[in-house]
Amino acid sequence: MSAIRDFLQRRLDAGEWSIGQVLVRPGITLRHVADASRPGLENFTRPEDARELAKYDAAGSYRPLKTAPNLRTGWLLTLSTIDELRLALDFLYPAAIGTRLALERGELVAFPLRATLGRQTGMYRVAQLITDEQAEEVIRETCDEGCLRRRLWKISTVDAIAAKPSDVPFVPCAEACNLLVAACRPMGKQNLPKTEATT
Repeated sequence: MSAIRDFLQRRLDAGEWSIGQVLVRPGITLRHVADASRPGLENFTRPEDARELAKYDAAGSYRPLKTAPNLRTGWLLTLSTIDELRLALDFLYPAAIGTRLALERGELVAFPLRATLGRQTGMYRVAQLITDEQAEEVIRETCDEGCLRRRLWKISTVDAIAAKPSDVPFVPCAEACNLLVAACRPMGKQNLPKTEATT
């Protein structure tokens, strides 16, 4: 935990920075990047408020993926300590800070999609049957168009992470998430033998 505190303090000492759609400024204030110079923002002061801010988009729809590019605007979160900042960022972008720190230390391991699908059981086991072409389509729709994370994993191969931290947006992705696995399931079902596809 002290490593994360030190990491966040260094970021604050260097000036303002962004993570996903959130702008963090010295003095420990957070706001949507689109609100960088907007006055009259709704004020919040508890790190737990970030959980509610991240829960729904501007239309009031639930956000199952916290790194989707639909965080609502119009708010200002003012915090007092580095620990409060860490907690608020975890509510906004779960595990993003720890993943970023691991990337910068050269300790982040990326798992290919096939490895993630290979661990699935029950109703998600069928996702393993997805073809590489189908996987590319699902990744394009779910990850490339619907998520702010920078994908560091591939479909089948296990390669060393070649990207420098400076080349990766603040939120790296080291493994396919549950939403992508769920999106692979219908495609995998298409590849079942006809006798099994009806079950």
